[in-house]
Amino acid sequence: MSDITAPAYRVIPIIPALKPGAMEGKGPFVANEKINEAIGFPGKLVDDWHDKAIAKMGELLSKYRSFKVYMDACVHCGACTDKCHYFIGTQDPKNMPVARQDLVRSVYRRYFTLPGKLFPKLVGARDLTREVLDEWYNYFNQCSECRRCSVFCPYGIDTAEVTMAAREILDSIGYGQKYSNEIIGKVHKIGNNLGLPGPALLDTLEGLEEDVKEDTGIDVKFPIDVKGAEVLLITPSADFFAEPHIDSLIGYAKVFHATGTSWTLSTMASEAGNFGMFIGNYEQLRKIALRIREAALELGVKRIVVGECGHAWRVAYSFWNTLSGVGDGASEVDRFAQMLQKQLDHRYKQPTHICEFTWDAIERGALTFDKSKNDKHIITFHDSCNVARGSRMGDYAGGQFEIPRNIIKTVANNFVEMSPETTRERTFCCGGGGGLLTDDLLEIRVKGALPRMEALNQVKEEHGVNFMATICAICKAQFTKVLPIYGFDRRVVGGVHQLVSNAIILGDKK
Repeated sequence: MSDITAPAYRVIPIIPALKPGAMEGKGPFVANEKINEAIGFPGKLVDDWHDKAIAKMGELLSKYRSFKVYMDACVHCGACTDKCHYFIGTQDPKNMPVARQDLVRSVYRRYFTLPGKLFPKLVGARDLTREVLDEWYNYFNQCSECRRCSVFCPYGIDTAEVTMAAREILDSIGYGQKYSNEIIGKVHKIGNNLGLPGPALLDTLEGLEEDVKEDTGIDVKFPIDVKGAEVLLITPSADFFAEPHIDSLIGYAKVFHATGTSWTLSTMASEAGNFGMFIGNYEQLRKIALRIREAALELGVKRIVVGECGHAWRVAYSFWNTLSGVGDGASEVDRFAQMLQKQLDHRYKQPTHICEFTWDAIERGALTFDKSKNDKHIITFHDSCNVARGSRMGDYAGGQFEIPRNIIKTVANNFVEMSPETTRERTFCCGGGGGLLTDDLLEIRVKGALPRMEALNQVKEEHGVNFMATICAICKAQFTKVLPIYGFDRRVVGGVHQLVSNAIILGDKK
């Protein structure tokens, strides 16, 4: 880590000069046989990898119409070139969204278009060689699937879907990434990304009850595996022990306590995150989601609430209905989905984000706060990309932007926005999403954080901002790592419900 330095801030955010090959060979560790085989992929690169990769590409092209459209639609207009945080930070032209897409598009043209088969050089078509395959592995693991480029693309091309397709092809031939595949294996085996067994989780929660009692004098419970509870909380496993994540978990518990809501966690489904999305594999995505359905049915809950995790909320909001029957759209032939539909209370959103739950309680007058408890903070808000560009909250467009900000303004006196070019639907990724939150990718993570650090530094200099709230576990983990490299205290980042926890009044409110 000592040899990785932060790129210099730009006085004017101009398009950086190109540095071809700057990030060549900087991809992550490759998953070993044990990791790959545990989740059903070939243990290592198969002998006939070329034919199987092309066959898998053909399967995806026929299965996902969007992938085919994205291969054909790009006109290389350049609108996306400077929109990627990784290109801005690394200056490697292959980290331009259009150039990264073309790593796959050139192979698509060679094998799936007539001009590419007849006149490959004239249309930029390439054979799938081992060199090209290695290039895929390197650069498609330098994309966080944040989808910022798609906001600016006049054709709406979604680089995230291209990245997911490339990663699925790589996994199908035994060339998967160690970090993501190892985490998926832990969820299948134990139930969460961190491999925390049930007894360790129970000990952690009992310790939190003691800490909160000592701090507040109130018996705030952190229940687990309680049958008949109204709410099943599905939260990122980092909330159980990592800092500052754990402070948001305490905030959730205080909100449930103050509103008199019976709730529970689950050892079966103690993880909100779903890395199946990152690797683009539907089977893994669904298998992880089904753990949540199993837990909900076993515990008999009426509501499912998702904690502060960006991609977990995107998966819950956009995919749970068809993956597992949470929300509308359960398959008529899936009797367990039908059972869950009948069990859940449809007076409420299914699923519900914890911010939606808290904001509803605030609007009903069920919570009271002492805003001065957060007066030490001058706060800004980082919109997490999967929340901003892959989900919604509330009953109106843009609720995913307004509701977290409304909560902050309710519990704190000092709030400042960062530049509008870096927030809401145009928000920059933290630099660690999409399966990149691993130390073997620390260089790309640090460089990818540059645009957000520039925006944060601006409001720090102009307004004295000393706290950046967010509602994503990966953002919190990423920023605590890279903030010191940019000269910030790692405690600058924290959760929205960390601020709620500070200000909420429990017990007698008179």
